Amino acid sequence: MIIVQAPLRTSLFGGGTDFPGYYLEHGGCVLSSAIDKYIFVTIKRRFDKKLRVGWTHTELVDSVDELHHELIREAFRLTGIDHGVEITTMGDIPSEGSGLGSSSTVTVGALHAMYTMQRELVVAERLAAEACHIEIDVLGKPIGIQDQYIAAYGGLRFMEFMPGNGEVRSTRIELDPATKRQLNHNLLLFYTGVTRKADSILAEQQSNIRSRESVLEEMKHVARVACDKLQQGDMDAIGDLLHDSWLLKKQLASKISNSEVDDLYELARRAGATGGKIAGAGGGGFLLLYCPPGRQEHLRRELHMLQELPFNLGQDGSKVIFDYQR
Repeated sequence: MIIVQAPLRTSLFGGGTDFPGYYLEHGGCVLSSAIDKYIFVTIKRRFDKKLRVGWTHTELVDSVDELHHELIREAFRLTGIDHGVEITTMGDIPSEGSGLGSSSTVTVGALHAMYTMQRELVVAERLAAEACHIEIDVLGKPIGIQDQYIAAYGGLRFMEFMPGNGEVRSTRIELDPATKRQLNHNLLLFYTGVTRKADSILAEQQSNIRSRESVLEEMKHVARVACDKLQQGDMDAIGDLLHDSWLLKKQLASKISNSEVDDLYELARRAGATGGKIAGAGGGGFLLLYCPPGRQEHLRRELHMLQELPFNLGQDGSKVIFDYQR
């Protein structure tokens, strides 16, 4: 049996500029971090030739083509596994519609597990690129590419997506211990209880790219400023920059926010948060907030109707945590 641990993430700045339809022409950049919440993928060989996939459903089939879990199905196809295996995925949080990058994390973790079972060492760059290929090229998902790369690499990273050739340049941001503690302490996640299908929001966002180029350009600028401020230890700027970025992001598609999300965000701002955003595509899932320490208890009281998810920024990307093969 093999167990792979792959991190979920919180996208801080620049989300939307990582869509191939944008960055291949204009270049993009994001500031994003893995968090210490994970998807676990287990894989083992079966005594028979069937394929079993355990997720929110259980599938037991004779061929890869019969599988409904499209991410696992395409990972099987890409790695050449076609019989005699069972694989399961388990998450630390409800994965569907969370906005924490769970689909891409599953894809990266599944590929990592499958290659490990075949005794093949695969670097993070390849895991990320192949996960992007599955989700974007094969399945036609209207998504960006930051989630796959942060799941594979881990850490707090500034990632640049180069125009023309699409090269991904990933730089790990190393903060001094005091700055990192402060960032961990001041970033809070609350579950809105609103689940949504990201695809429709992302499809509209993708179709709007050409008419939103000026907004995306400004989002890249905010991401670069935020990266500089973090490295300078200027924590007070991060909340304000998150707020600026959220106002920009809401212009990318009509359903990124809604009246319920707007009301929660404004309540949080009145209670002491200086900025924040809905994680991921928007529309629901987790609300990320930046709040100075002296205001956090008041904020929690005001948002008592939401479940908080305590978390820290994560260090590791996808990794094998158990490997026993006879």
